[in-house]
Amino acid sequence: MSHPNPSVRRLTVAQALVRFLSAQYSERDGVRHRLIAGTWGIFGHGNVAGIGQALLEAGEEAMPFHQGRNEQAMVHAAVGYARQCDRLSAQAVTTSIGPGATNLVTGAALATINRLPVLLLPGDYFAARPADPLLQQLEHPVEADVSVNDTLRPVSRYFDRITRPEALIPSALNAMRVLADPAETGAVTLALPQDVQAEAYDWPEEFFAERVWCIRRPAPDPVELAEAVRAVRAARRPLIVAGGGVHHSGAENALRALADATGIPVASTQAGKGSLRHDHPADLGGIGHTGTAVCDETARTADLVIGVGTRYTDFTTASGTLFQHPGVRFVNLNIAAFDAHKLAARTLVADARAGLQALAEGLTGHRVDPAYEAEYRAGKGRWDRVVEAAFHADDEDRAPTQTQVLGALDSVVGDEDVVINAAGSLPGDLHKLWRARSARQYHLEYGYSCMGYEIPASIGVQQAAPDTPVWALVGDGTYLMMPTELVTAVQEGLPVNLVLIQNHGYASIGGLSEETGGERFGTAYRYRTEGGAFTGAPLPVDLAANAASLGMEVIRAGTVRELRAALAAARASDRPTCVYVETDPTPTAPGAEAWWDVPVAEVAAREAAVTARKRYDRHSADRRRHL
Repeated sequence: MSHPNPSVRRLTVAQALVRFLSAQYSERDGVRHRLIAGTWGIFGHGNVAGIGQALLEAGEEAMPFHQGRNEQAMVHAAVGYARQCDRLSAQAVTTSIGPGATNLVTGAALATINRLPVLLLPGDYFAARPADPLLQQLEHPVEADVSVNDTLRPVSRYFDRITRPEALIPSALNAMRVLADPAETGAVTLALPQDVQAEAYDWPEEFFAERVWCIRRPAPDPVELAEAVRAVRAARRPLIVAGGGVHHSGAENALRALADATGIPVASTQAGKGSLRHDHPADLGGIGHTGTAVCDETARTADLVIGVGTRYTDFTTASGTLFQHPGVRFVNLNIAAFDAHKLAARTLVADARAGLQALAEGLTGHRVDPAYEAEYRAGKGRWDRVVEAAFHADDEDRAPTQTQVLGALDSVVGDEDVVINAAGSLPGDLHKLWRARSARQYHLEYGYSCMGYEIPASIGVQQAAPDTPVWALVGDGTYLMMPTELVTAVQEGLPVNLVLIQNHGYASIGGLSEETGGERFGTAYRYRTEGGAFTGAPLPVDLAANAASLGMEVIRAGTVRELRAALAAARASDRPTCVYVETDPTPTAPGAEAWWDVPVAEVAAREAAVTARKRYDRHSADRRRHL
């Protein structure tokens, strides 16, 4: 609507927000991106007449709209999109008040833990309270301003409730600031009361002006850099631990240049895998509880650990038991000071690429001892043979094991393919065995390890990289939790590939239960026996038929040979395709090379728990606090 004063524009709050978002850009290294590239939504009474009407009025060119089936899944799709875009572009998610809003919490936690940007726009109660309580409103007896959206506060990097139109201006600017800040980013929540969404206001035209948010690349402090260089030059057995920050910064080439020049070996966390190609001579693969033998052996004897963009989770440090050299010290290169200070490290608070380039310059002429290089390269060769054995099937006319499924996929994918996983036993097998061929190929969400992430994330990745083959790897447990966005893939014609592995239960937790004295209680998908245990015949569910009923093209594979052919057909298809395979439960993955702390009952009557506790006490005695 035109306004007598050309310097203002009369719009509803929702219309103003959508228009504002459409004019926001990020820029890094001179390349510009839409900061909010689209909006996911499920509409209810809390947002249909506000944000819904505003999106309709804005049109697809100004703000593309994506229809979701589950609110949590919409956040996962947006997170997958943001990660594929190296956090330079993000998506928004709008929901109604009530269950639609609280369904966002899991996705928000995942985004914030993984430092990935997503904008959440849940509906909220009426700010003016004309009817109180309204449908789906939480009533708190002593805090009238509390709503269910307050559950999003602890899992958001920025939160605000917009109770007056003019409050949107500073809040929207702050939301963009956080989303575009590589040290602060995560889930950002703007809770939008229903009546405020539809309220009109005279907005200054400057609010809708094109705005570019610069993605910073801070250089390291000279004093910190000099200390880090001295520490590396003095080390006899240095080890680099590459985390997700390497990818977010686009620092893969800088890391490779440093490794080439110095011979320092590189370990990778789940988020950092692919920082070097698997066949680079310095790449030792995954580190920690799900790491490779050569990597964990090298970590135990490292006298200097150089963390690059890593949060040092318990899987990476083997719950504080991995780095065992008596004099081990740490140098942490991280854009977030919070992470840089972990493990009492010498800090290098900087962008990963800028910091690695500065380190390489400071280390000119330095190289590790040739004997150290020869040692870790020999270990890498031994592990390569372990991978080949795990991937190989002597009889290709039998059902594959889970590692043979990965071997078949490895034989089909190209360097450009993206493989997505998050939970179950697959993350461990992938971290140990997958041969990452490019920076984006290995897409593991292991900060939150959220079952149900894979399918919606594959949609977000496919949106960000429409010509890239995308694979979502899921077990039956994950599939049953959240298959609904397959409908979205079909609706949008996104040719995502789903590899659906049927193993009749929570396989990874079953193994963990057995290891910790739980005797696999409650982890199998089976009928009850007369005694009440879930140890009867497998349930007669047909997950392939379910995927077909949601519109997927389904290919069933019963043998290794059939599986390889099915995967090749899926990759060549231009339709969303599911490859369904029932696996041989025989364990073929190499065992854990490092410990993970899952506390075991200190007292128990059952022998399995007593024995497990003895193992636990032996391992926990090796834990160190690095001070």
